[in-house]
Amino acid sequence: MPCSPREIGSLFLFEKLTAEQLGRLCAEGRVERFEPGPVYAEGDPATCFYVMLEGTVVLSRRVGGDDVEISRTSQRGVYAGAMQAYLGDRVRQVYNNSMRVTEPTRFFVVPADTFASIMREWFPMAVHLLEGLFFGSKNTQRAIGQRERLLALGSLSAGLTHELNNPAAAAVRATATLRERVGKMRHKLRVISAGTYDRETLAHLIDIQERTAERVAKAPVLSPLEASDREDALADWLDDHGIPDGWRIAPTFVQAGLDLDWLDQVAAAVDEATLPSAVGWLSYTVETELLMDEIADSTNRISHLVGAAKQYSQLDRAPFQVADVHELLDSTLLMLSGKFGQRIKVVKEYDRALPRIPAYPAELNQVWTNLIDNAVSAMNGAGADDGQGTLTVRTARENDRLLVEFGDTGTGIPPEVRDRVFDPFFTTKPVGEGTGLGLDISWRIVVDRHHGTLRFESEPGDTRFQVLLPLTAPAPDDTPEEPA
Repeated sequence: MPCSPREIGSLFLFEKLTAEQLGRLCAEGRVERFEPGPVYAEGDPATCFYVMLEGTVVLSRRVGGDDVEISRTSQRGVYAGAMQAYLGDRVRQVYNNSMRVTEPTRFFVVPADTFASIMREWFPMAVHLLEGLFFGSKNTQRAIGQRERLLALGSLSAGLTHELNNPAAAAVRATATLRERVGKMRHKLRVISAGTYDRETLAHLIDIQERTAERVAKAPVLSPLEASDREDALADWLDDHGIPDGWRIAPTFVQAGLDLDWLDQVAAAVDEATLPSAVGWLSYTVETELLMDEIADSTNRISHLVGAAKQYSQLDRAPFQVADVHELLDSTLLMLSGKFGQRIKVVKEYDRALPRIPAYPAELNQVWTNLIDNAVSAMNGAGADDGQGTLTVRTARENDRLLVEFGDTGTGIPPEVRDRVFDPFFTTKPVGEGTGLGLDISWRIVVDRHHGTLRFESEPGDTRFQVLLPLTAPAPDDTPEEPA
């Protein structure tokens, strides 16, 4: 369609241009009429800059599998398309949204390379300012995003160190005690061997020792009342048979699952004079077995924590893989357990029937970390119930998507800021405690990387952030998210 310099000069974007400049625009651009329907699609190469002359345009963004309308207008002069063409190859030149028209609509269309050259030629200072703002914002976002990750890493490292320290210290204590008990066992064995035992009696006693070790491994779990009653019965038996410190030995025997029948078998195997030494020797056997169990439990705990750290970091795994969301959630909760303390209760409501999904597990762990950290802060913040609360992590299937929900009993999100929670650099935390990038990063990981949805509902005492992830996914895009 013919281009009129007078018509395009009436648009607010071009009203300050000279007649010569308007003539060049008309010569290098074109007027094009579109029937109702799409003009361009989000993610396509940005080849043109569009300025509306008349009609109605609708702009939308893809959120998960849906197109969400972000703007609808009939105002002359509104523009869209290749607005960052002046940056050239320094940024990926694609359309950041989709545009369609709802009625026959005319646009003044400028090719992207023409728009870029005109910008640089006519507005060099403005271009420098825009470049500075664009790349300055990106660099700031990247730097603060890096700081956020380092802060999270420091917090996780502190929590992991604390969690590792407990079983490690328990293993060290148990090892020292075990060394002492083995030394005393050797002493008791020397006393027994110096006695007047025939070969059959010694063999019977050693057999009892072996069966004692087996019983320790299969010791039942008793209620406090049952354990107390059994301790009293064993202590009375030991006292009646002249065994010193029966009150001290009895709890160890009960913990090992031993009872009066077992003590009667020991008494039948040796004479009365040697019984105290035999019981003492067997008590050291029980203690060494219990100590070795404690060491095994502690080292298994350490191994479990290291495995959780590897699961969380995904260091030895492909970036994109089919993953079990529950494994990712459990590893993140374990890594963050130091934040919960005794005041915050964690409730898991998992639907274990949910399938594994294709995803970027390390990035999803970052999302879980951000959402859990915000929930804990809300329950520890001013106005919260003395830092007490409940964090509920729920998974479920919602149509063709997998739902992960984080609910907290904190103070809630004030209505006046709910529209801004996903904005970069926006935070309600005190200065120095938040960068305002956690939810922005989470949004881009969920929506842009996984084609999912991140949403929330909030009122005082009940805030729920919900992540919806598709059960199937397109081929992975291995280009890393900018600050994520």
